[in-house]
Amino acid sequence: MEAGFAFHCLDLADRDRTAALFAASRPARVIHMAAQAGVRHSLTDPHAYVDANIVGFLNVLEGCRHNGVEHLTYASSSSVYGANTAMPFSVHDNVDHPVSLYAASKKANELMAHCYSHLYALPTTGLRFFTVYGPWGRPDMALFLFTKAILEGRPIPVFNEGRMRRDFTYIDDIVEGVVRASDRVAAPNPQWDGAHPDPGTGKAPYRLYNIGNSQPVELMHVIATLEATLGRKAEIRLLPMQPGDVPETFADIDDLVRDVGYRPATPIETGVRHFVDWFCQYYGYRK
Repeated sequence: MEAGFAFHCLDLADRDRTAALFAASRPARVIHMAAQAGVRHSLTDPHAYVDANIVGFLNVLEGCRHNGVEHLTYASSSSVYGANTAMPFSVHDNVDHPVSLYAASKKANELMAHCYSHLYALPTTGLRFFTVYGPWGRPDMALFLFTKAILEGRPIPVFNEGRMRRDFTYIDDIVEGVVRASDRVAAPNPQWDGAHPDPGTGKAPYRLYNIGNSQPVELMHVIATLEATLGRKAEIRLLPMQPGDVPETFADIDDLVRDVGYRPATPIETGVRHFVDWFCQYYGYRK
């Protein structure tokens, strides 16, 4: 075990236990990645999103506030862009039209963080992740489902009749971006103007950044890459768009490059190959 590492299993929505953990550990910096994730699940279990993403995040903010945390870095999501169609998505655009409760909960996190940055001078940085994929990812994500179905000879569902574009971002790029963003403590924007408010910054020590590959890929190209990597053809079922989904995502990462000095760069072909190698080894499949 790494020196200085401790693992605590608790529900962040548990106010007393979360407060006790902060008081006992008194971390200098916090990277908050815990959440109830997923657009589609938020349609069937909305209360889980309020408990984890709203109540849990409030308890993290309170822990930071009362224990002298010097910087809170937290996961937001590209889902906050919702009904926005101007591409690429910019942190300087308003995101007031979410199309899922998950997106609304992540937008709420950003608003809550700004309040604590403004009221208590707590530096906060929100990171809007774009379609994260790779080893150890969520098994409900498309790449997991597609790979398993192709290996087992089952059809794969492809929504919006296959006309989907996503800014797929490999997990190693996300991790590197998170660490680098955490090391850059959020600072006030001296040019912030209340008459023309910038949503991505503030007079308070508050910042938002997109972390994406900034190269949207057609979902059908991802499937073709997966087929080539697995050496098998997929049986595709074209379906209509699902509620809460959007047809395209595309990250403007200019601020991340300028302020944090980082640009994700893993091509989809490389990322899919790494994922498939891990998937087959971990689950015992043969390509």
